Order: sequence, then structure tokens, then C-alpha cells
Amino acid sequence: MKAHNTDRAVDDTARTIAIVIYDGCEILDATAPVEVFEMANRILSDQGAPAGYRMVLVAEQAGHVATSSGVRLVADHRFGSADGIDTLIVAGSPDEPLYRAVANETLVGYLRDFGPRVRRLVSVCAGAFILAEAGMLDGRRATTHWMDAERLAQEYPSIRVEPDAIFVRDGSIATSAGVTAGLDLALALVEEDFGKRLALAVARRLVMYLKRPGGQTQFSTHLRNQMVNGGSLSAALTWLESNFRRKISVVDLAERACMSPRNFARTFLRETHTTPARYIEQLRLEHAVRLLEDTTQPLAVIAAECGFASTEQLRRAFHRNFGIGPAEYRERF
Repeated sequence: MKAHNTDRAVDDTARTIAIVIYDGCEILDATAPVEVFEMANRILSDQGAPAGYRMVLVAEQAGHVATSSGVRLVADHRFGSADGIDTLIVAGSPDEPLYRAVANETLVGYLRDFGPRVRRLVSVCAGAFILAEAGMLDGRRATTHWMDAERLAQEYPSIRVEPDAIFVRDGSIATSAGVTAGLDLALALVEEDFGKRLALAVARRLVMYLKRPGGQTQFSTHLRNQMVNGGSLSAALTWLESNFRRKISVVDLAERACMSPRNFARTFLRETHTTPARYIEQLRLEHAVRLLEDTTQPLAVIAAECGFASTEQLRRAFHRNFGIGPAEYRERF
């Protein structure tokens, strides 16, 4: 499998996207962003415009590279031999291949030397660890797969890890969460280059549910609920699914779980990886998102329906979590 462009028109304005691959990398971390950029090319071609992107795979040596699934990719260039790279994307990998990649001085040295030269430096999933080892994330905000976020923060304490974000942009460097979040980040890059209309057209062609803003949480409250296997929190979480519109306190929830408020708060954080207040806000936001996408109800009605005290509180929650307001969210999606 090789990243190549078809015979459609490509001119000197096309941006070269280079995907860094290595033995054991995740195949979707490498190929999912390629599909986004290639779909953008197809849509531009349909409009009579030249391709916007040129995709290449780069590795320690040109030729076949085995991914973690066993499927082989074909690197077009060895490190340092590809010219004119606009955006450099580093794929992630499972633990054992990742340990080898982080210890690979040729790979890390290439990113250390070449990373500052490109317009955008990007990682998908655990690729953030390789950027971190190269020193590219020092003093920056970053994210990775939620299961690896704590380890990233511990091993590289100079990084301000945001464990819940789908992707994080900090200057010219962008990091994303696991696998499919690479699609969201790639769409954001297409929007940056060619505007919102093309990015949304790509999302529709790829049958993506929506183009998620980077600050959106990596997993829903329903998934968090499923992660709690029985136990004393189950009754409280199930009750919240139907009662999140009410004014709810930790004391109320603790009583349902037959715990003291202090013990409940500690147990809740340990089991769900978030606080009760944050969990309730996410439930309300998820319901608000559905209403914004599926109805024409005014914001004031949506705010009340979802348990927010006012339209302003709804707006603040949207900006805090998604980086945009509810009106702009409705316009986009």
C-alpha cells in the first residue's frame, strides 16, 4: 500500500503531506489522514481545481514497512530525502513498537532536526510520545489517546497534557487522540487550508457523523457509564441519564450511592475519570448537541430542556468544551 496521487492536475501550489511510518506503526494512524486529504483532492477535482495535496510516506528506509496489523506500507522516501514538505504527520503505534520507535535515534533525530522546518508538525495517537522524545512538545499543550495521557504527562512533565481533547493545536504543532481522532484533526487542517465548506464536504463524502471541534471529549458519558462495571455508582449513573435536567448536588448523588459526599466524589473520579459536575455538564451538552443538530428550537428553549440555568450558561459550556458557541455549532453541523 503506497501513498500516491492520481493523474489529476497537481501544480506547484499543492501542499506536500508527509506521513512518518516505522515498523509496527498503526495502519489507520497513517492512512486515515491520507484519506481525508485525498478526498479533498477529489472534491477539488470535481470543481475543476488542481489537487490541493500531494501525499508521501517517509521512513528510515524507502520501501516496505510492516504495520502492527501485519499489512505492509511502502515508504516513498527515506528520512531527509523528501523535499518541500508542508505538513509532517507522525503515526502512533501499540506499546512494544512504540518503545522501539521512541528509542530509535534515527527517527527521533529526524523529527528533532526536520520538525522545526515544516509549517505544521502533527502526531496521531501515541505518535505524541515520539514528538515528545524529540523535544518538540516541551512547554506545549498536547494530547494523545486517553489511556496513555497519564503516562505521557509522567514521562514528559514539561508537556501540558489535555487528556480529554480530541485534538490540540499549539502553534505550528498539533496532536490528536486515538486513531479516528486523526480524521478530525486532518479535517481541521483542510479547513485551515481551504475553508469550512471543503472540510464539511469531505466529512460528508467520508460519511463521518460530524466534523468534531478539537476540544470535544474523547468519549461520551454513555461510554463512561459502560466503563463502570456494576458497583455502587451504577444506580446513580443510571438515574442521571434520565434526570440530568434537574438541579443536582453531589450530596443528592452520594445518597443514591449510599456513600458520604467525600467518598462518593473520590470514587466517582476514580471510576469515571471525571468529576460529578463535569459528568453532568457532559450529559447536558450531549443532549444539547442532538437538539441543535436535529431541531430548530431557540437556544433559550434548548438551554432549559438540557438543564442549563440560562442561555448564557449554555454558551459558556459550549465555548469551554468545544471552543465555539451553540449558534456556530448549529451553523456548522
